[in-house]
Amino acid sequence: MTDIATKFAGPVFTPDDPGYAEEVAGFQTAYTHRPEFVVGALHSQDVRAAVEFAARHGLPVAVQATGHGLSVAVDGGVLITTGRMDNIAIDPQTRTARIGAGVRAGALVEAAARHGLAPLNGSSPSVGVVGYVLGGGLGLLAREFGYAADHVRRIELVTADGRVRSLGPDDELFGAVLGSGGNFGVVTGLELDLVPVAEIYGGQLVFDAPLVDAALAAWREWTATVPSELTSTVAVVTYPDIPPVPESLRGRHVASIRIAFDGTDEEGERWVAPLRRIGPRLHEDLRTMPYAETHTIHSDPPFPHAYAATNALLAELTPQGLSALRALTAPGGQVDAVIDIRHLGAALRHGGPASIDFRNAEYIVRVITGPGAGDAAPEGLAAVREALAPWTIGHSLAFLYGAGGAADAAQTAAGYSPDTYRWLTAAKAKYDPRNMFRANRNIAPGS
Repeated sequence: MTDIATKFAGPVFTPDDPGYAEEVAGFQTAYTHRPEFVVGALHSQDVRAAVEFAARHGLPVAVQATGHGLSVAVDGGVLITTGRMDNIAIDPQTRTARIGAGVRAGALVEAAARHGLAPLNGSSPSVGVVGYVLGGGLGLLAREFGYAADHVRRIELVTADGRVRSLGPDDELFGAVLGSGGNFGVVTGLELDLVPVAEIYGGQLVFDAPLVDAALAAWREWTATVPSELTSTVAVVTYPDIPPVPESLRGRHVASIRIAFDGTDEEGERWVAPLRRIGPRLHEDLRTMPYAETHTIHSDPPFPHAYAATNALLAELTPQGLSALRALTAPGGQVDAVIDIRHLGAALRHGGPASIDFRNAEYIVRVITGPGAGDAAPEGLAAVREALAPWTIGHSLAFLYGAGGAADAAQTAAGYSPDTYRWLTAAKAKYDPRNMFRANRNIAPGS
């Protein structure tokens, strides 16, 4: 295996090579890949050669663009890094984008914005688009347009047999790949729909600790009144006392209501009026903005860090559910974490090609612990899932970090309906019977 480097156009690293640590590092620092070989792919033929090499030697294959969604690290085997595959081609006539596997959301947003168009991206500009879409893609305007995975036109995929496949909606693998992470191969490119959105009304309203519970209750009631063009989230967070955080928010425990509205400034002001009646704001930056500035709405951390997370898809958000959540996560509670609750429904209910279930959910609650949670994180996240169980109809695999072993397998299965999961395990047995692609929320081959 010493001649592996001669097989690729891109760089190859082994553990003793300079640059190895930097190549395997990702945004999520709670886990670290420790592969035997790293292939810095330049194109789909590099990916194909890496998969064929792994198959010949019986090695597992992992894939990483940015490492935001890393939940299972590979130990040994082959890691394919796709960050160099960052090509973007926008067709304004068909309102589509063709992208490589390493494209980040911010780069795609900027490229589309030059044509008055927008992708169905999420809150962070540094997230890899392919990983985000394969996880479903719950975007800033999700209630208006639905899941990003339902707006894919074509997939270029390298499967376990080394074939480079071009998949469309009529292909069996198309729906299996979308919504299941990297279980069926290495996606080397996507063709995506873009939407004609050049600017939106959005931003945050932030309320101090004494108003947190009132803000949660008011937001919950308000979401029952808003149109599909408005997608919102409420986050409860204790901000660190560090310079990147606005001085007015440092060290404070707050509720932050984040809004993205595809409408005019006048309409937006009318819709947020009830929220302003909650009380005085520590911070507010609602405004009409170019779509390219939408990353400022959530202000996700731009630096790599460790985190664990769980989530619950809810049919309804009851006062009892909010109380149970707050009892666990309020300052001094069992779980030191950020609560993030997103309003779903509207276009997200519509069926599509992606293997995404529980589309009747009205809310998703996401709970994220940071480095300070330490060894207590798994127990705390399990307590959150138990507290929300009476209202939970399913889970999203796109926002689930920190399990392992049997718990990991059970949580993966819980991300789908029984029928969908059986179909996916059967497809896995057909296209990846040796489970080469298992460094992920793994769907094991069915019998």
